[in-house]
Amino acid sequence: MTVELTAEPRLGQTSVRVLPATSAAERVGAAFGLTLPDAVGLTAASGPHTALWLGPDEWLVVTETGADVPPPGGMLLPGERGLVVDVSANRTTLTLSGPSAREVLEKGCPVDLHERSFTPGRAVVTTLARVPVILWQIAPAAYRLLPRTSFAAYVTRWLHDAMP
Repeated sequence: MTVELTAEPRLGQTSVRVLPATSAAERVGAAFGLTLPDAVGLTAASGPHTALWLGPDEWLVVTETGADVPPPGGMLLPGERGLVVDVSANRTTLTLSGPSAREVLEKGCPVDLHERSFTPGRAVVTTLARVPVILWQIAPAAYRLLPRTSFAAYVTRWLHDAMP
């Protein structure tokens, strides 16, 4: 088989909404031991934590299974605006890997996944088969897909149908 789909154990997921380049952003990043990325599609990793830049003031910090997730309370400074929420139960994690993984995704994803524009470490909010997902390339031939849990069964069936 040239592509494999696996469901991963639930990852820790923390939604972060703060203004970039503020003391609140620095404090949240420090709680995870990293600096929040500052551009579309970029990620920043440190140990078991990876911050995915999702929008101008939005990040998702993913924590590998088994690692401690810092508690959201206390990450912001008094008087600063922002939101830090544990959303671990919000999305299912699927991994699509193998030499044909990109070709399978290209059947239903509008993002240019060619290696000249989408490389390991990149992550975007997009759609796959009309379903909103976070798509994160974790290796040259491996992608993590994070659909909302309510869409996971549909996305899984669609991926199986799209496989060679």
